[in-house]
Amino acid sequence: MAKDSKNRCSFCGRTEDQVEMFLGTNSAFLCVECAMTISDHVRGYFGDDLPKPGKKKSKKADATEALLMSPREIKTFLDDYVIGQDDAKKFLSVAVYNHYKRIQAAKNAGKSEVELEKSNILLVGATGTGKTLLAKSIAKMLNVPFAIVDATVLTEAGYVGEDVESILTRLLQEADYDVERAERGIVFIDEIDKIARKSDNPSITRDVSGEGVQQAMLKLLEGSVVNVPPKGGRKHPEQAMVAVNTQNILFICGGAFEGIERKIAQRLNTRVVGYGAQQKNERIDKENLLQYIAPQDLRSYGLIPEIIGRMPVLTYLNPLDREALLRILTEPKNALMKQYERIFALDGVQLTVEQPVLEFIVDTALKYNLGARGLRSICEAIMLDPMYDLPGSDAKEFVVTLEFAQEKVTRFTGTL
Repeated sequence: MAKDSKNRCSFCGRTEDQVEMFLGTNSAFLCVECAMTISDHVRGYFGDDLPKPGKKKSKKADATEALLMSPREIKTFLDDYVIGQDDAKKFLSVAVYNHYKRIQAAKNAGKSEVELEKSNILLVGATGTGKTLLAKSIAKMLNVPFAIVDATVLTEAGYVGEDVESILTRLLQEADYDVERAERGIVFIDEIDKIARKSDNPSITRDVSGEGVQQAMLKLLEGSVVNVPPKGGRKHPEQAMVAVNTQNILFICGGAFEGIERKIAQRLNTRVVGYGAQQKNERIDKENLLQYIAPQDLRSYGLIPEIIGRMPVLTYLNPLDREALLRILTEPKNALMKQYERIFALDGVQLTVEQPVLEFIVDTALKYNLGARGLRSICEAIMLDPMYDLPGSDAKEFVVTLEFAQEKVTRFTGTL
């Protein structure tokens, strides 16, 4: 711009020739003096943690103020994604709601207030019944950092694998390394049964991925200040650590506990003496023994008493029957059939799946005891050739018949 222009700063009114730098467009201008003043105000508000361009920085209080849903409303939200499992949904809804109340109470509590302790949860259910799906569905609605981690990779410190502290590394990442937000987060630890004590018999080899991991997890579950490597990996003396207080972090654990039904059956058959005891055994649902699970069964399975005591809320997931599997295929917001219809629609093809095909998919999953997770494997076997052939073709509609599905599944399973 020429120095004799009459353009003036939109904030202070200085002209171009009165300042060293002048920024602007055809309608608005800003001098360097005002730009520096604005910069000082921005840094005074945000500190060094400036928001990224185009991304609104959330206030730290959002995590505790945004959720206004009651436990009943949380369960209703879960109903849109998970079929059945009403008991597990109620436990989770109450736990999440109380977690928010505990955060609010800690924020507003005075010296005379009662301190509210957290109640970690343990979900027990066969594979494919929806444990991980429940956790992921809750994550959709939460305003606190939510991390899903896998216990199978954890080992004792010093051995190949990951330290227990890596659980909190994932939570820090979800909180954008805001320690204060991470300390109010929720962690779902999947496959918790894989760290059960391998044997009661003494051995010359260390149980580095079993009881040793349980011992290391005690301080996380109960609440203590833990030094966490911010980028994951092994801890080194020269590595900078982040101190995280787990006092208000809610832990939800899930596991299949394969074979624990035998432990439950043994306990239920204990002290079977007299006519009354026989009548009591006749009322036991032998098809779903998980509903009778108790802490002593977990101890028999291989969890140490200390870790069982730090997960006081114990609930179970029911096995999925034929009706539930049929609903899973079509009803939830993320139902498999809705997903395939969307995939084909993106290529301009209308997909129609006949009702007998849905029943055949469910019967196959039940036959091979695959659970809800197995439904997708069967559907992929049926849809593979159409997804390969139809894109780029002139087809506008595709109907999956029972004969077509049986042919594809026969190739997948080797037998009907």
